[in-house]
Amino acid sequence: MALMELRDVCTYYGNIQALRGISLSVEEGEIVTLIGANGAGKTTTLMSICGIAQIRSGRVLLDGEDISRRSPHSIVAMGLSQVPEGRRIFPQLTVLENLDMGAFLRRDKAMVRVDLEEVFDLFPRLAERRNQQGGTLSGGEQQMLAISRALMARPRILLLDEPSLGLAPLIVQNIFEIIKRINEERKTTVFLVEQNANMALKIADKGYVLQNGSIRMADSAERLLANEEVRKAYLGL
Repeated sequence: MALMELRDVCTYYGNIQALRGISLSVEEGEIVTLIGANGAGKTTTLMSICGIAQIRSGRVLLDGEDISRRSPHSIVAMGLSQVPEGRRIFPQLTVLENLDMGAFLRRDKAMVRVDLEEVFDLFPRLAERRNQQGGTLSGGEQQMLAISRALMARPRILLLDEPSLGLAPLIVQNIFEIIKRINEERKTTVFLVEQNANMALKIADKGYVLQNGSIRMADSAERLLANEEVRKAYLGL
């Protein structure tokens, strides 16, 4: 059984259909990426999983349980943590306070302290700036903070929305290396929504190509990277 599965999910904004019966699955321990052009429906897919966008038909399953009618906060409590597009950290709060917000639902205070040290090990730059306000960090540091805040919830699945957006190429490479480390070292399953198809497919196990709200292709990341159509449309090759 897949850890997370979408079955024929349709989501609308008013009368406009954003997702047209999409189906995909994420196995435990995998990195799965959803790639596509701007406006393809990638963020809507994440919002539908998290319960922020109400799906009109179809189902979202976590461990076989239908979560498509659950509230966003109860979905977080079940082990899904999202890193939203544009980072959305709390700019007035310090780095430490932002991280505390990520652990808000947790009661295991001793393990929270352990996770805090692990996060600082992953992102030493955040450790140096732990008492600095989030809004004063650079774009790359804010992305690191957004990922760390999500990790503080100790998620079973980490949902990432366009982590490369607006960042310099060197920072992007660093962020993707850390996503791979999170998957390998923390055994965290990752569902990655990304426009930078090249970087995403290089670290993923499998990928889905979304076009106009429909899944256009699904295959191993390796095969998608070699696919002529994908190379032309998304890799600029």
